[in-house]
Amino acid sequence: MNLIPLNDIYFFGRNENPKLIQNKTKKITKPIKFKFKFKFKFKNENENENEKQIKQISSSCFSTIFLFENGKAIEYLNENDSNPKPEKIQIEENIQKVTVGVENEAILTKEGNVFAKESYANPNNPNQFINISSLIEDKNDRIIEDIVSGWNSTYLLTSNQNAYGIGSNEYGQLGLDPETLEEKEKPILMMKNVSKIFSGICSYHVFLLNSNQELFGCGDNNYGQLGLRKSKRKQTRIYNLTKIQNIPKGKIIDIKSGYNHSIMLIENENQNQDLKRKLYSCGNHLYNGIGKKNKDTYEFTEIKSSLLKNDNILDFSVGYSHTLILTSNSKLIGFGSNNYCQLGTGDTNYQLIPIQIKLPKLRFNENISYYHISCGDYKSFLCSPPFSNLEEDLIKLFRRKEFYDISFKTKNGEIIEAHKLILKYRLNQNQNQIEKLQEIISTKSIKESNQIFEMIYSNNSKINPILYSEIKEIINSNEKIEETMKRIYLNENENEKDFIIERKEKKYKFPKLILIMRSELYRGMFLSVINDTSNKVTDYSELSNKSFQIFEYWIYSNQIKDDIQITKEIIQELKRGIDYFQLNETNPNLFDLLINKFNNQNQKKRKLKFECF
Repeated sequence: MNLIPLNDIYFFGRNENPKLIQNKTKKITKPIKFKFKFKFKFKNENENENEKQIKQISSSCFSTIFLFENGKAIEYLNENDSNPKPEKIQIEENIQKVTVGVENEAILTKEGNVFAKESYANPNNPNQFINISSLIEDKNDRIIEDIVSGWNSTYLLTSNQNAYGIGSNEYGQLGLDPETLEEKEKPILMMKNVSKIFSGICSYHVFLLNSNQELFGCGDNNYGQLGLRKSKRKQTRIYNLTKIQNIPKGKIIDIKSGYNHSIMLIENENQNQDLKRKLYSCGNHLYNGIGKKNKDTYEFTEIKSSLLKNDNILDFSVGYSHTLILTSNSKLIGFGSNNYCQLGTGDTNYQLIPIQIKLPKLRFNENISYYHISCGDYKSFLCSPPFSNLEEDLIKLFRRKEFYDISFKTKNGEIIEAHKLILKYRLNQNQNQIEKLQEIISTKSIKESNQIFEMIYSNNSKINPILYSEIKEIINSNEKIEETMKRIYLNENENEKDFIIERKEKKYKFPKLILIMRSELYRGMFLSVINDTSNKVTDYSELSNKSFQIFEYWIYSNQIKDDIQITKEIIQELKRGIDYFQLNETNPNLFDLLINKFNNQNQKKRKLKFECF
């Protein structure tokens, strides 16, 4: 699957603080195209920044950051409204994710470091990024996998699945009484065994989800935005992490928060229901938008609307006081405050219940599922990001200890571990290449060694061009990650495939590492803190042979074979398989690929019949 280049970004809402579009009013009433009009070059790079692909947008009332696929980022700052030229973020490492709050910014690099700026991070120079992950007291907990922003707080999720918070604790959003800790200048451990952290750019509250799907929250609860039971609603501030008891049935996919409300996306586990994903909300109904006309809601309750019937949620985003939803039927739906036209309806009327927003003529209007929405404080973005790829998956897994099976020693005697299966297929087909790699690692620092392995996994020489020149002779630099996965798929050495899926008395073997990259089911099974590492067997017999072959090929390649003929029966079968193996978060989604291929094949057939007629 080729990447879709991001040429179009649509913007609507407040065009100030910072001003993103020149010669336009302070309020952009309907979606209009946003373009970078300034050309500049990053250090050691030849291409212009406006020719690259956007990976992520994060925006607040003081700054907006655009992250590009090449690991570089630019930001528009409030003080540059008179001359809104974006500034380059001067971080040497490749940036993986960006996040901004109302008065704070943080970036996560592929090396697992987090750089942040604001008074809590660097009181002497709040406009300078500093490495806050290095401030974590436990040195073994300094590799970060995810970051999330609150109003003026930043949350870190480590590779050991521990959650840390730093910054403002005015409402207890760091899990402590603000009388004892008003602000934290170093990351403080909030909870262990955390799988996900949820908050919002304008939120004084935070949610933590543990590996057992138990949800905890703390911080501002003035309008019940933590979703606690009614007995807790008089507690306007929750200082200690408190378990949320009344969660709707199903798997929590995401929670996004505004100033006084929260929206939860739940995936229904009932295989007999067609509608798998539903939205639930709690908090203030009038100004912050929970999608309901009635009074404030102190528990998570379903957002019901005729617009959401027989439709699945693809993406949603929450600003200060508005919510946008993207559905599988190509609908953009919104509700909440609209005083700055952040709903894109052409007016400033509040919308207490979900309404459909008229979309501009999009480049890929026939498949809106490729698009992504991102709400700022009082602004909104609609864009088509490139597909995720195996490089990012491999780099994430590179940091996980559970599947290390080969060790290397650095020049300082430190041990760095890796995945032998991936190395075998990324290095040139020569038995001595691993030995040569060990010789190189023995002369490098731990940081340089990490960069070497990331370049081997991702085939990205830009991580460190100097180091890459030393290893390029031993790696297969012409082979893409997808091709590596296909070669593992075709490999006849069954001893390297360590997990069995059994169906209709036939056994299929997969490397656990590959299953983790694709399936939430196996990611939870293999990486759980209570994981049983034995060779478990899953009995799944609902897929036909042809459907399972499609599934098996996609697990490795993220593609569907060109010569496969797709039928409605295959789509229905694989839809059940997608739900069973929990493949919904992959991008591109297998179901979307099936539908697209089915439509393309039928269009060719119709054209052929017409020509014959």
